[in-house]
Amino acid sequence: MKRLWLSAVILATGMTGVAEAADGVPGVDVSNWTGDVDWESVSLGGGKFAFVQATEGGDYRNPRFETQFGGAAEAGLFRGAYHFAQPHESDGTTQADYFLQNGGDWIGDGQTLPGVLDVEDNPYKDKNGKNSCYGLSTKDMVGWIKDFTVRYRRATGRHVIIYTTASWWRTCTGDSAAFTSNPLWLARWGSEPGALPKSWKRHTFWQSAEKGALAGGQNAFNGSESQLKALANPPAEVMVSGEARSRTSYRVVVTNTGPHPVKDIKVSGRAFGGQRVVEAPACKFSGTAVSCRIEELPRAKKVLFVFTTKPRKAKGTVGMKVTVGSVKLTLKAR
Repeated sequence: MKRLWLSAVILATGMTGVAEAADGVPGVDVSNWTGDVDWESVSLGGGKFAFVQATEGGDYRNPRFETQFGGAAEAGLFRGAYHFAQPHESDGTTQADYFLQNGGDWIGDGQTLPGVLDVEDNPYKDKNGKNSCYGLSTKDMVGWIKDFTVRYRRATGRHVIIYTTASWWRTCTGDSAAFTSNPLWLARWGSEPGALPKSWKRHTFWQSAEKGALAGGQNAFNGSESQLKALANPPAEVMVSGEARSRTSYRVVVTNTGPHPVKDIKVSGRAFGGQRVVEAPACKFSGTAVSCRIEELPRAKKVLFVFTTKPRKAKGTVGMKVTVGSVKLTLKAR
């Protein structure tokens, strides 16, 4: 399988190898407890982004969410929604769905950041009688987080951001390294981020104080403002896979694995090894060459192409070379 990024901007989502700003890009996080926010003051004070609590568990929705989320956008801030996890109440898929249905769904407006899964120390121990890990084993907690992140990825095409502390992650997931694709929002109050959880080599966001000078919590994006913009508006992504099922049958699958619909995808192929193309549904073909076009591929959808060839010889290596954008596949059979 190979991936094609349909944009010149390809660095933001993973934040790998990106130069850091000295102090980062400042931002805030707010919830119902923050109350009414003067978003113009946040913007004038240098704030560039805001995370707004949307949901908690499977039955709480921030009553101020629309006002806070919309207000941040009107002030020109990048904004994202977050879900405060209650892993003992229901499974990860169920809580991801609740989040998606109540403000957490990502939209490609160039201003919305990926959603956030907030997993941290259980603050309701006296009420629910659970320990810091909500009564889950490290294996079950990793499974719960996987269910949430997979569901969010399938629904939006984005990797959900994970907010956590290094100590909680170590204690409650066994320092799992299974979430390297998810940007990290590190919670550590102080002057330095300190050690990171095992899954990450760098943080994308850092919450350095519970209360900041602007509003709510004090945060910084670990990069430049242009990189923050790219995180809100990522490139389209197409995955291309193929196989030679026999000497005469070849399959190519083009899947939209990114967050945006993709238009006008061209697929071209050429048979080699002394054979010609004799069948290619929905495509044009002549001799050894085949040409196909996908007018529009919606997010999370795929298109299958099947090419049938007729070799001149019964033995020897044959195959097809297929090109989709910058992706090149060589499918061989004997």
